[in-house]
Amino acid sequence: MGREKLFGMTLNELVAVARRSGLPGYSAKQIADWLYRKEIRSISEMSNLSVKARELLSEHYEFGLAEPAGSSVSSDGTKKYLYRVLESKFIETAYIPEDHRATVCLSSQCGCKMGCIFCMTGKQGFQGNLSSNEILNQFRSLPEFRNLTNIVYMGMGEPLDNLSEVLKSLEILTSDWGYGWSPSRITVSTIGLKEGIKEFLEKSRCHLAVSLHSPFDEERKKLIPVQKTNELSEVLGIIRAFDLNRQRRISFEYILFKGMNDTPRHIKEMAGILNGIRCRVNLIRYHNIPGSPLESPDMSSIVHFRDSLNAKGITATIRTSRGEDIQAACGLLSTLEQNRMI
Repeated sequence: MGREKLFGMTLNELVAVARRSGLPGYSAKQIADWLYRKEIRSISEMSNLSVKARELLSEHYEFGLAEPAGSSVSSDGTKKYLYRVLESKFIETAYIPEDHRATVCLSSQCGCKMGCIFCMTGKQGFQGNLSSNEILNQFRSLPEFRNLTNIVYMGMGEPLDNLSEVLKSLEILTSDWGYGWSPSRITVSTIGLKEGIKEFLEKSRCHLAVSLHSPFDEERKKLIPVQKTNELSEVLGIIRAFDLNRQRRISFEYILFKGMNDTPRHIKEMAGILNGIRCRVNLIRYHNIPGSPLESPDMSSIVHFRDSLNAKGITATIRTSRGEDIQAACGLLSTLEQNRMI
């Protein structure tokens, strides 16, 4: 067994580490400060701990950061990084620079169980949950780490299917002993796991993005198999029942598929089911994946869909497609890398 990684531990876990190492309780906050507030990469650099304390820590623990294993750069400035996880697997992390912001898109699982027909990650199958260490390493070891203004959990995997480790990572990101980020700068996405949504809304103040993709149950089941056990009406009921404050944003992600979910009846139904929920709909142009018959509508159709929703009182925006020339759709780059290693 290798040494445990300190990076990715909560303050309570670091208190336990200090005790096991024979260090005073206040050492936990000193260690947290080095892990999350200072840019070091080894226990030996924790200079306000005694040499003996650092030696005791190093017997059973390591700092726990790992550099990207590869990268691709798009002509639009988007970068996709590969990180090695679970010993021999790969996940993807996207860095998306814009005029006044820079966003990192984090993965929470290697592969995915959800089986959505439009997603390359699902075609990999499920290979494992990422630890808090592996989630946060994508953030901290990103070469553009200092530029970041926003974080989205929208990479590989279903964040609410790995909720305990996702919540740990969010605690570290938003606590004053951690990175001290405002929850309003962080968004967690979900395909619509109702129990996970309930727990997330209770335990975190970060924004929530729910994948919608169709307002009709039978059609949504074809796109998103998890709809069979997590019906959209139940998901919306949980969101309506929760006391959402003005600082928390709920958004619905809607990938448009030509001739499938881009019709006037979809617009009418969406306006009905979302009525009364303070939310935004993000319209997304479909990125083609190998072997899929699905297509994206042309831009004029997408603009019409947006304008029609806005006319019905539903705030809708079109997400700009980024990084298409480096296969930035989730799962494509890591699938290529894992196939190369077979």
